[in-house]
Amino acid sequence: MSEASTHWVVVPAAGFGHRMGSETPKQYLPLAGRAVLAWTLEALLDHPRIAGVMLVVANDDARWRECLPADAGERVRAVIGGRQRPDSVGAGLDELSGFLPPESWVLVHDAVRPCLHAKDLERLIVAATADAVGGLLAAPSADTIKRIDAEQRVDATLERREVWRALTPQMFKLGALREAYARARDADRVPTDEAAAIEATGARPLLVVGRADNVKITQPEDLGFAEAVLRARGAL
Repeated sequence: MSEASTHWVVVPAAGFGHRMGSETPKQYLPLAGRAVLAWTLEALLDHPRIAGVMLVVANDDARWRECLPADAGERVRAVIGGRQRPDSVGAGLDELSGFLPPESWVLVHDAVRPCLHAKDLERLIVAATADAVGGLLAAPSADTIKRIDAEQRVDATLERREVWRALTPQMFKLGALREAYARARDADRVPTDEAAAIEATGARPLLVVGRADNVKITQPEDLGFAEAVLRARGAL
């Protein structure tokens, strides 16, 4: 482990993902001969600034062990997650708090984003570390975005330059993120990502430009796109 390896990443991998229409959880679907999660872990652990990954899994799940890089060693630890994503992220943060101080920077990355680019990860860590709040990778929208009403009719066309797609990783202080999730739980809110939890405290996270091909596997066709991205990078 490099002296620069100081950042831990929480990877929530306890979900199922019903939109895929598969009996296999998304993180274990095959992607170019390996599980999606295996690609995700490799992308994180290959970066010199990443000290380790706190993998959050379902109670009866042992398949994650088959996804570990051969040299992972103690750099990957596992903890049992919860019913929803915030529960799982919270479990990972709680586990990290057992050996990291509250002011430590931590990242959260989706288990089903296997195409994270090393330069994006580096850019996020550098930018967020220099920010008082922290930040997230995001990509400007290339499409025209419509807001709809209850009848699924167009209510408004949003200004495209003001609309970005939130990606992961997202990076915040451990203590601040735990507190943000605790507030959300107490208010019976379910944040869709870490930035939303932080925003609800009144803070304004920094957007760091990320690659649009940092695809999240949610639909069957996403697997083909992800494989094409990996092939174009020479990873296959």
